[in-house]
Amino acid sequence: MNQPSYSLDKPKPIQGFPRVADKIACDPDKTSTIFRRFDRLAARNLLFLEAQLAELEARQNRSDEQDLIAATSTTVECHSDWRKFEAYANERNGDGSFAKPEQAAKMELALQIKDKLNEYHQALVAHQLLLNSSPPAATTIKAMRDWFLDTNSGKLDPAPQLWGSSRARFDNENDLVALRVPADQDRLSEFILNYFGGFFKFESSDGNSAYIAERSLARCVAIISSFLSAILLFGSIVSLYFVHNPYALLGMLGGWTVLFAVCVGWLANAKRDQTFAATAAYAAVLVVFVSGTLGGAPNSKALATCNCTQV
Repeated sequence: MNQPSYSLDKPKPIQGFPRVADKIACDPDKTSTIFRRFDRLAARNLLFLEAQLAELEARQNRSDEQDLIAATSTTVECHSDWRKFEAYANERNGDGSFAKPEQAAKMELALQIKDKLNEYHQALVAHQLLLNSSPPAATTIKAMRDWFLDTNSGKLDPAPQLWGSSRARFDNENDLVALRVPADQDRLSEFILNYFGGFFKFESSDGNSAYIAERSLARCVAIISSFLSAILLFGSIVSLYFVHNPYALLGMLGGWTVLFAVCVGWLANAKRDQTFAATAAYAAVLVVFVSGTLGGAPNSKALATCNCTQV
């Protein structure tokens, strides 16, 4: 006898770290992978490592000054030949003690400097990478904060997902880093997301969370950008074609150029040099059109004249 099959819904994770981890993992675009950067702790850790290296550097400088005064043959050899320095530092007596303890201490100091310097450089590179990373989108931070603090649940006393000191993980937006940010995080995308984001929402597979479809949003932004580009190019050409007053032509030419520069600078993430280059190319196209035979300005035609003389 065949037993009926039942489809069981995925159980909701228990509140705490399991639910927060599930929230982050269920995001298909992975833009909710937001974590604290701990800038203050990182800065203090770098200062501690820097101070330790400064002390080790001072110890090595004092040792070099003593060796400069002593200038023994062993000291000169250790400063000139690494193999002899290593041999002298590892040389031992019959009882296991170091035969040249001063060289062994220098070797130990050199190895400490190497390890601490490597740790310091790794910490510098890691912190530099985090500081140069793109910040998470403001809309993503707001959505994650509202969900984390349970502010939209309508409860009289909403409880955060994590307790203790972890409840303040979204308090400082400048201390947050996202492992992945949207590919097109320009002003036009932010505007559409802030005011029309509801058209791009979809529920996750568990039905407990809502996300923004990044691909749909990028497709919409691409369509709007293409439409604006066509308007700026063909709209300006059509409008300039029907204008015959040269002063009006100059005014419209300047107006279309300013409008293009504003659109490029405000809607896109173009740099200043890219904005100048694009605006100059756009203005050059309009100037060529106006000065050519397709422009609306009246062209002066050379009229052939014939002077007849009666004999």
